[in-house]
Amino acid sequence: MLSKKTKYGLKALTYIARQEGNKPVQVGEIAKSEQIPQKFLESILLTLRKSGCLGSKKGKHGGYYLIKKPSEINMADVMRVLEGPIAMVPCVSLNFYEKCDDCPDENKCSVNKLMIQVRDNTLEVLRNTTLEDLSTK
Repeated sequence: MLSKKTKYGLKALTYIARQEGNKPVQVGEIAKSEQIPQKFLESILLTLRKSGCLGSKKGKHGGYYLIKKPSEINMADVMRVLEGPIAMVPCVSLNFYEKCDDCPDENKCSVNKLMIQVRDNTLEVLRNTTLEDLSTK
């Protein structure tokens, strides 16, 4: 299941992407509009800023803004930043691989084969979906 952190992060990014002229958007405005607890949202936006998705500006007219064009932000990257591994089990993860303790041979494991298919299909969707796709009205 998708965590609230990721769900809120996607909603916030979409809200920011829909703003005209890429002007900074204040956290309070996003939180109110998208019904996200402000403190939690601040933490999420900080994570996205550290990952290079967002920039921030302090002051009265400050807030968060996109560093890249929405068409250049793919959902696989965002999901990894907010959610961690995309694979459902560590033995099929491309970036966070770990051998399963209870599996003597991954090549013969039916769960491994199924989860590779799930991972590959999920990645196909996430890699081919951008923030622009989500934010188009």
